[in-house]
Amino acid sequence: MMKFNKKISAILIIAVLVASCGNNKEKDPEAIRKQIRKYRDEVLTLNNKIEKLEARLAETDSIGETANAIKVTVEEARIRPFSEYFIASGEVEAKNETYISPEVAGQIITIYVTEGQKVKKGQLLVKLDTRVIEENIADVKSQLDYAKTLYEKQKRLWDKNIGSERQYLDSKNRYENLENKLKVLQAQYNMSFIKSPINGIIEDIYQKKGELGTPGVRIMHIVDLDKLKVTAMISEVYLPVIHPGDTVEITFPTYPGLVYRKPVTFIGNVVNKQSRTFKIQVDVENKKGELKPNMLVNIKINSYNSNTNIVVPSLVIREDLKGSYLYVAEKDNNKWIAKKKYVKVGRSYRTSSEVISGLNVGDKIIMDGYSNVSDGTLIDIEK
Repeated sequence: MMKFNKKISAILIIAVLVASCGNNKEKDPEAIRKQIRKYRDEVLTLNNKIEKLEARLAETDSIGETANAIKVTVEEARIRPFSEYFIASGEVEAKNETYISPEVAGQIITIYVTEGQKVKKGQLLVKLDTRVIEENIADVKSQLDYAKTLYEKQKRLWDKNIGSERQYLDSKNRYENLENKLKVLQAQYNMSFIKSPINGIIEDIYQKKGELGTPGVRIMHIVDLDKLKVTAMISEVYLPVIHPGDTVEITFPTYPGLVYRKPVTFIGNVVNKQSRTFKIQVDVENKKGELKPNMLVNIKINSYNSNTNIVVPSLVIREDLKGSYLYVAEKDNNKWIAKKKYVKVGRSYRTSSEVISGLNVGDKIIMDGYSNVSDGTLIDIEK
């Protein structure tokens, strides 16, 4: 436009000069030269004014376009670490617990502990009535003394080839049978004193003093709360991604702020036919005594890791009939516009998704304002 104005100005000047020369051929040449210099100065002044007006007009047009642009923020696409987790439900179990029942029948004479009491391995818990056994032991001991004397006498005679072999063998057999019987009675006597097989706490006492203790019938329940385990049944599809030693995160609905990060200590070797699951176990310590057997737990297990793909917020990814897409900011001359890019999305976890293809490192992904733009929309990138 500036060049066009200059051409017009030059033509007008020439026309004026020609006209002037035609009408004033008799004028002095020096006067004509002065007139030409005057007109040239006027043309220069006009051209300067035109350039200033054009600049103001361009500035006004730019402000108008910016005012109509959609304000957005952008973030450069880059490769980031990405991890995926799943949550499994499980429960707390005691590693060491036992239900106490007598090995021999007998009336309960004394219970030495109470519910909630801590006990140590080998500590006496219950005493059964031993009077009958004690009488039997005394009787057998008396018979054994006589049988031993008889056996030793027959043996001395047999060693001297005196007496019959039958007499010797009968005495020997009776002596050995009584010895075995005494051992059995002594074992039964010892079994009448029931001791704790583990360190723990008396959780329940099911029978009372005076009741009959019977093999297979529980007298009490002991549980060790110091060493616990967390178990869960996991879908068999996760067999390839869980290994002994993998660290998992354990949380407790009962204690929202309590978090354990422990390695997997055991993975089951058999898949349940009905549920198609396998068992995992994590050992946990219970130093503060907060955890109780059968408490519910949530186990967060890592199932996927990647460091090779671009990761973006899931919310900026949208879909249409052609597939998944997002908007990026691209420069068109001196303006920024929104550009629709179709992408292939990989895995998603919580608020993040992997982009496998369709996006390049360094692309400016439209974040805030992504829902207000379409392909080709003029945008104003906020700093």
